[in-house]
Amino acid sequence: MQIKTFTFNPFMENTYVVYDQGKAAIIDPGCYDPAEEKELVEFVQKEGLEVEKILSTHGHIDHVLGNAFVKNHFNIPLWIGEHDQETLRSVAAYAPSYGFQKYTAVEPDVLMKEGEYITIGSSQLKVLFVPGHAPGHIAFYHETEGFVLGGDVLFRESIGRTDLPGGDFDTLINSIRTEFFTLPNDTVVYPGHGGETTIGYEKKYNPFCKVA
Repeated sequence: MQIKTFTFNPFMENTYVVYDQGKAAIIDPGCYDPAEEKELVEFVQKEGLEVEKILSTHGHIDHVLGNAFVKNHFNIPLWIGEHDQETLRSVAAYAPSYGFQKYTAVEPDVLMKEGEYITIGSSQLKVLFVPGHAPGHIAFYHETEGFVLGGDVLFRESIGRTDLPGGDFDTLINSIRTEFFTLPNDTVVYPGHGGETTIGYEKKYNPFCKVA
């Protein structure tokens, strides 16, 4: 499986295109302005990819700004965790106050459950349930190739914020320690913001959740 990272919108959010054997999924499309939309589409066209679905780690504004564009442009379904629908639906109410008057809300088509496997080409991503930053937050783990697309759960020497509606610090730390920190130390974490890291590094150096 190959991974292409884009950094979009004023929140500097990471949008990922994951692809295998010509099949692709777009994870957390944060593209908002025409230049960002064009950059994403041109990459897909250049690689000759068939985009099959949008996979959403969670429904906060910075991770869903491009949902409507990507869904309509590629005519594909939106997949989101079964417990995060209200997080997604709330974006329409507060988007204008953040300056995103052009935000268009779309409903999810498929609800993902913990432990399910999502197929992309010949690869499979396992759905992990990791609440705390958002109540229905999920992540996508590729066991064979040793990486997790983690959204806003674990960052390099940091963690997702927990002061937003539905957030809870203790819940987030528990998610990290029971779901992420049980993965092999060399597992690469592709986060929702910033550069990649590894499970082993964060267990040793992350000031919020390191393991003594």
